[in-house]
Amino acid sequence: MRALCWHGKGDIRCDTVPDPAIEDSRDIILKVSSCAICGSDLHLMDGQMPTMESGDILGHEFMGEVVETGSAITGFRKGDRVVVPFNINCGQCRQCRLGNWASCTVSNRNGDMAARQFGYPTAGLFGYSHLTGGYAGGQAEYVRVPMADVAPMQVPDGMSDEQALFLSDILPTGWQAAAYCDIKGGEIVAIWGAGPVGLFAIKSAAVMGAARIIAIETVPERVALARKAGATDIIDYAQDDVMARIKEISRGEGADAVIDCVGMEASAGHGMFNLLSTVQEKLTSTQRPYALEQMIQAVRPSGIVSVPGVYAGPIPVNMAAVVQKGLTIRSGQTHVKRWLEALTRLIQDGTIDPTFLITHRSTHLEDGPELYKTFRDKKDDCVKVVFHPGGSPPPQA
Repeated sequence: MRALCWHGKGDIRCDTVPDPAIEDSRDIILKVSSCAICGSDLHLMDGQMPTMESGDILGHEFMGEVVETGSAITGFRKGDRVVVPFNINCGQCRQCRLGNWASCTVSNRNGDMAARQFGYPTAGLFGYSHLTGGYAGGQAEYVRVPMADVAPMQVPDGMSDEQALFLSDILPTGWQAAAYCDIKGGEIVAIWGAGPVGLFAIKSAAVMGAARIIAIETVPERVALARKAGATDIIDYAQDDVMARIKEISRGEGADAVIDCVGMEASAGHGMFNLLSTVQEKLTSTQRPYALEQMIQAVRPSGIVSVPGVYAGPIPVNMAAVVQKGLTIRSGQTHVKRWLEALTRLIQDGTIDPTFLITHRSTHLEDGPELYKTFRDKKDDCVKVVFHPGGSPPPQA
């Protein structure tokens, strides 16, 4: 089969690789009908995540048609359309029983490696380094889905691939980021970054009832989509004094909650110390927590800092500000299964249209290496890339 594979920093190739096979009774094999490039995949492309190996198959946003099932699978049969959460859940450990699906202590095949890094194992992830289990990803024609009796969900009749695909990651991630802000109605929420996760965080905050939603972004096409998603205010971090504008919008009170949808590859313009930031960005490739630094300053005392953005190692954090202001920080990989049922209903009733941010489509995985670069470099107004391997895009519902 054909698959998009990592071969080193900046080196993504479309390779011919062996087809996956059933390895365990709880496996299913999917023929991938739709998959996407996630912003997190760019961290892999840029060499920011450890333990990648040449030839690793990428991709953790995917769905498809069941073509084979293990002997223990009773909930799916051949021909079912299935969307797959990016984290793998055993369903039996204490964390899974608590509904903390991203903290599953069993599904990571390299749990000992993760425990050395984080103190305890964390869930296995598709296509996202050997630190998270070394599982082949779904930017491929076929994919093996382990423990498929727990997290994957059959796509409801009448829902198109493009409506369902982002249930695998970015829609629940944006929703969880907003949910962690404890929005009850009337709040001011500031969101750094209007990429795909940021756009869904904006939409989620709007659905939850935030009164003012501030998007901190500079790319024009992302600004336009942020307004479409529900942002009431835009701050161009490359041109504006972010702190001054947030104080102005909030009448000096500060944002009630802030969301980091940028993560470890923030640009210098996100930071308060732009000269030093620029020097580090030019001299090193280490993660750059400039957006997080600015958020901690901008949120009001006793406010909430929600961090869905990805970080790969230790970073400097202004704990003096966190403690003196009494901030709450909430973060983590998304507990996708926790949100699937509610988000599916919101798609079905038209409250959320997940397709609004798709800018680039391809039916050929061979286009992947170039589309990775287009997405990374924000060329051609690129916000989100979706592949429909081997055929035309499925019809819209």
